[in-house]
Formats: sequence, C-alpha cells, structure tokens
Amino acid sequence: MTTEQMICHALTIAGSDSGGGAGIQADLKSFSALGAYGMSVITALTAQNTQGVQAVYPVPPEFIAAQCDAVFSDIRVDAVKMGMLANAEIIHAVAASLKKYQPRYVVLDTVMIAKGGHALLDPAAVNALRTQLLPIASLITPNLPEAAALLNCAEAKSEDEMREQGRALLQAGAQAVLMKGGHLHQNGGEPCPDWLITREAEINFPALRIATRHTHGTGCTLSAAITALRPQRDSWEDTVRDAKAWLLQAIANAEKLHVGRGIGPVHHFHAWW
Repeated sequence: MTTEQMICHALTIAGSDSGGGAGIQADLKSFSALGAYGMSVITALTAQNTQGVQAVYPVPPEFIAAQCDAVFSDIRVDAVKMGMLANAEIIHAVAASLKKYQPRYVVLDTVMIAKGGHALLDPAAVNALRTQLLPIASLITPNLPEAAALLNCAEAKSEDEMREQGRALLQAGAQAVLMKGGHLHQNGGEPCPDWLITREAEINFPALRIATRHTHGTGCTLSAAITALRPQRDSWEDTVRDAKAWLLQAIANAEKLHVGRGIGPVHHFHAWW
C-alpha cells in the first residue's frame, strides 16, 4: 500500500497519558504527523504529568475486548501498535483480539517502567507478555532493561550483547526486534545505537544524542511512528530509518513546547508549528 493508493489506518492499544506526552496521546499525534488515520483502544488510565505517574487505573479486560471488536468489526486496520498493557489479564484480552482479527503488522512496544520509575506493567505479567504477545508481534521495540526482563538475564552492556539478546528474542518467538540502545554510553559522547535484528539481517541505526531533558514519550513515539510508516514503506529497514529521522527532529524541537516543569514531551508536529 502507498499513500497515493490509500491512507494508512493505524490502531494503538495502550494507556492514556493525562499529560499528553506519551501513551495514546503520543501515538495519535505520531500517526497524524506521519500521514496515518489513528484509532485507539485504551488499556489503562494514568494520572500523569511531566514529573511522573501519580496513579494508574487499569481498564477491565472485557471492555478492552469490546473496544477491539468495535474497531476491527467496522474499520480497516493496516497496522497495530501495543504499548502499556498493565497486567496479565489485559495481555490475554489483547492477544485474543489480535489472534481473532489478525492484522498484518503488529508492533509491540514492551512498556514496563515509566521514565520516573513507576511500574507500568505488573512484574508478574512479564511471562504473559513473553508467551502470548511475542509470537504475534511483527516487530518488538525493547530498550535494554526490557529486553533483559523478557530474557530473564543481565542487561546488555555493549552492542555485541545487544545483538546477542536481539537474536535470543527472535528465538523466543519475535519475528523482528529493534533493540534500543539509549541506555548505553549515557555519560559519554558516543552515538546512541539501535539495532534492527531479523532472521535475514542485522542493521545498525546510530544517532547522535541531543542535549535536552525533554524526552518524555520517546519510546511510545518511536513505536507509533514505525506503526504508521510500515504500511507506507517497503521494508522494516526503510520504516525504522524514516521513523528515527522524524523522531530525532521531534526531540530536537522539543524545547519549543514549554510543557510542564519536569521531563517534557517531544514535538510531534515540528514540521508544521
């Protein structure tokens, strides 16, 4: 599918961020900025701002299933992104819906911990994420702590270990893995490495670090950008490259927003205002 033929329809299954910088809100902004029509299934409500998460209210699994049925039964869905899923019961409901409707592209952002340290996934639910959603996902986008949790191993300390863990996640059932290396070299000037690991290739996407504290929602935003772009691109490589280029500009322009007193959001609409 190309943009000339048909506008992409992208669905986000994730939690709501009342501060507007991450979660459902960031996903819908990313979809719109990248030429996709956005839809949503809300898995949890958070009381959240740029200074942290104050409270979480999970949505009942049966209502999550009802939202999925409402969307899939009426609207064409070209790609799905999963973000915050909160607990094992929600993971089960989402997995059942995706198995039922079988969208072509499914991007799993393995959200576990907010930037402020608040848990966004019950630790007991990691196994459900591993066993129920990894085999469904077309691409997963873990950062280094999340990859380590999925594999029940130590966090990668080098790019070689990142690639090794990416291969292990393929063996665990994922079809493709984008290992996000933002936790490497945090105190130095070295590029931030991301590795796309597939059964056919291993591709590095290095990027210079931008000097800003306003990075709230970057993980949500990247996975949403990938979701919006995949039906519009020929490969995961092209998709990840274009999504990262757009995100870097969103981070570079984040200072313009002046949102909150903590870790502010990126500027999803930097190309327009």
